[in-house]
Amino acid sequence: MARRKGAKGEESKARSPRKEIVVASYRDETRVAVLESGELQEIFVGHHERRSIVGDIYKGKVQNVLPGMEAAFVNIGHNRNALLYAGDIFVDDNRNKGRRDITKLLKVGQEVVVQVTKDPMGSKGARLTTYLSIPGRYLVLLPQMNTVGISHRLDEGERERLRKLVEEVRPKDVGIIVRTAAREAEAAELRKSLAYLNKVWRQVHRAAEKKRAPAILYQEPELEIKVIRDVMDDSFERVLVDSHRSFRRIKQYLKMVAPALAERVVRYADETPVFEALDINRQIRDALRREVPLPSGGSIVIDRTEALTAIDVNTGRYVGDKSLEETVLRTNIEAAAEVVRQLRLRDIGGIIIIDFIDMNEAKNRRAVLKTLNQELEKDRTKTYVVELTKLGLVEMTRKNVSEGLMEVFGEECPVCHGRGVVFREP
Repeated sequence: MARRKGAKGEESKARSPRKEIVVASYRDETRVAVLESGELQEIFVGHHERRSIVGDIYKGKVQNVLPGMEAAFVNIGHNRNALLYAGDIFVDDNRNKGRRDITKLLKVGQEVVVQVTKDPMGSKGARLTTYLSIPGRYLVLLPQMNTVGISHRLDEGERERLRKLVEEVRPKDVGIIVRTAAREAEAAELRKSLAYLNKVWRQVHRAAEKKRAPAILYQEPELEIKVIRDVMDDSFERVLVDSHRSFRRIKQYLKMVAPALAERVVRYADETPVFEALDINRQIRDALRREVPLPSGGSIVIDRTEALTAIDVNTGRYVGDKSLEETVLRTNIEAAAEVVRQLRLRDIGGIIIIDFIDMNEAKNRRAVLKTLNQELEKDRTKTYVVELTKLGLVEMTRKNVSEGLMEVFGEECPVCHGRGVVFREP
C-alpha cells in the first residue's frame, strides 16, 4: 500500500488531477509524460546511453565548406559531423541581410562556437546554429543580441508589465526572451533568473577560450529537469515521480527556481509501475497506431513517409442527425483538435498534409481552420499553417527537433525493410 506523509504528500497513490507531469525511471531510459485529466498530451523519452544533444553548446572545427549547399560540416566530437547552414551563422553587421556567402563566413580548420538545434537522425548529422541561447525557467538569455521578446501566450497587459521589468534588470548588451512561466513574476525573480543565466554564459565563454575543438562547453540538464523547466507552470497540480533520485533532483531544482511549486512534487510508492497505474502505456500503444478514433465515430488516419506526413479524416459510422454539411463540419472540427494532439504526442515534424472532408460553405472551412490554429497555440514547437483549400487540404510544417514517438518505440521491419507491405514472389 502507498503511504502519505504529512501535508507535503511526499508519497501518494496514483490518481488523476487535471494537469500533471509523471516521471518514470527504467534501467536504460527515463520517460516523462504530460497529462491533462488523465489524457496523455506529450511523452518525452531520454536514453541513458544516447541522450538528446539539442541545446548543447560545443566548440567545433570546420571540416568542409560547401558553397553549393550554402553550408559547412563541423566536427563537434561525435561520430558524424554536424551541419551548419549560412543562414544559421550569427553576424553583427549588414552582411546578415540577404543571401550570405558561406566561403566568406567560414574557412576549413576554423574553430566556431555552435549550439545544436536538431538531433542527428538516421544517416544525418546534427543541425547547428551560432545564434546561442541559454534557457532558464522564466527567461532565455541571448548573449549576442540586444532585444527583448515576450511570449505571445501572455495577454497584452502582462506582456507590457514584464517588458518594463526586464528592461529594468537586463544589461544593455544582451537579449532576453521572457517565457510563459514568467506570468506574474516579480522583478526579484527575474533578476535572480538573469543572474544565473549570466553566470552560465560566463562559464561557457571562459571554456570556449580555454578548450580546443572539438569540445563541449554547455550541456542541457537531465530530461526530467528539462521538461519541468520548459513545460511546468502554476496550472500543474503535481509532479509524480517513481524514483528517489529523480524525486530529489526535481525537488532541489524547484526549490531553487520556483519554491512554491516544490511542494507539488510527489513520490510514487505503489508496486504497480506508475505508467501502468495511470494508463499511460496503453495510451502510448494507441499513439503508435495508424488510425485514431474521434468522439463522434469518425477517425483520422496518419501515414508517414520520407517526404511528409499525410493525415486523412473520415466520417466513419457517424451520420449525424441534421444535414450532411453539419455532419462533416462536426467531424472536421473534432479532427482538427485531435490532429494537433497527435502531432504533439507523436512529435511529428516536417511537412504535414491534412485531408479534411470536403465542405461546401466557406464559413465552415474557416471554422475548421480556426479550431486548428487555436489548438496549435498549445504546441510549444514552431508551426506554420497554409490556408485550407477548396479540396479540404491543409498544408503545414512543424519543426523537427528530435526523434518522434515512432522512432523511439519502433524499428524497421526485418522482412519488408520499411515498405509497409510484405511482397510475395512473382
